[in-house]
Amino acid sequence: MRIAQLAPLAESVPPRLYGGTERVVAWLVDELVSLGHEVTLFASGDSMTTARLNAVWPRALRLGRPRTDPMVAQAALLEAVARRATEFDVIHAHIDWLHLPLFSRLGVPFLTTCHGRLDLPGFPDVVSQFPDAPFVSISHNQRVPLREAKWMGTVYHGLPSDLFRPTFEPGSYLAFLGRLTAEKGPEAAIRIARAAGMPLRIAAKVPRGERSYFKEQLEPQIDGKQVQLTGEVNDETKERFLAGAAALLFPIDWPEPFGLVMIEAMACGTPVIAFKSGSVPEVIDDGITGFAVSGEAEAIQAVGRLGELDRQRVRRHFEKRFTARRMADEYLRHYNTLVSTKAEPARELASTSV
Repeated sequence: MRIAQLAPLAESVPPRLYGGTERVVAWLVDELVSLGHEVTLFASGDSMTTARLNAVWPRALRLGRPRTDPMVAQAALLEAVARRATEFDVIHAHIDWLHLPLFSRLGVPFLTTCHGRLDLPGFPDVVSQFPDAPFVSISHNQRVPLREAKWMGTVYHGLPSDLFRPTFEPGSYLAFLGRLTAEKGPEAAIRIARAAGMPLRIAAKVPRGERSYFKEQLEPQIDGKQVQLTGEVNDETKERFLAGAAALLFPIDWPEPFGLVMIEAMACGTPVIAFKSGSVPEVIDDGITGFAVSGEAEAIQAVGRLGELDRQRVRRHFEKRFTARRMADEYLRHYNTLVSTKAEPARELASTSV
């Protein structure tokens, strides 16, 4: 099958540091290529992929200098795809809503995966304008605010089974990995670790808009001993960081659409203690790959119950539910449905003209 994949331009594919969507796109593209499909990736020029790269902008926007107006780069992306649209059997977009007016008129089957939250003002108005545009959700919970969209199904994220090597020895600290924003729960993670009497290591980036939050709320609590900040991590350092942890703390305060870090921890054999919000109950098998808890008190108790969990079983459940191969297979089923649906009217027209 000839497949076009459209990635956001904020980060390269895969990203050098932080960037969940671009990381998932990289894994999906490489898996589709390994399955024998002809894949073209529309992304920034500093991307690394086994697919055919159509570099629509020289460098990823977040790290690129001088700074570029994102709308300029996105216009270049859409134009590049439009020029080549008829070369593909299906186009898969990971760029939210920007492509809908154009792709709805190209006549080529396309699919949209939104990777963020869908409960923001204005989204229902956009969806209502494109009732025939097919979407795939990354969790069942993600689609709740937009039930009226044309959902083809849910495809959970997956990562390569050999990306992280698991460690089955008990870890010596609790881990927090993600953006240092209030909704991700770093303050709660600090309180949980202190109450449980365990060290906390934080691997995260400080978003530009959150520097005052970090300075005022978090930095005074990071003493370099019980609470340590290690900064951003890449895949190599992330493996060591997660595999050495007794558990990953995921005390989110927002409807997280998926939570990629949870399955990254599971791939390392590391259980997850997470608040029951958003996709958490779908991703965590409670009592097997971690504990889905209702708040800080239950999270503290869960730390004391980590000995009940088998890290080898955590890894096995990752292999069963969250590999890139499983993700690619599920998307391929949706691609085939779209292609066959488009072919139906053509066959009917041919039969009536005979």
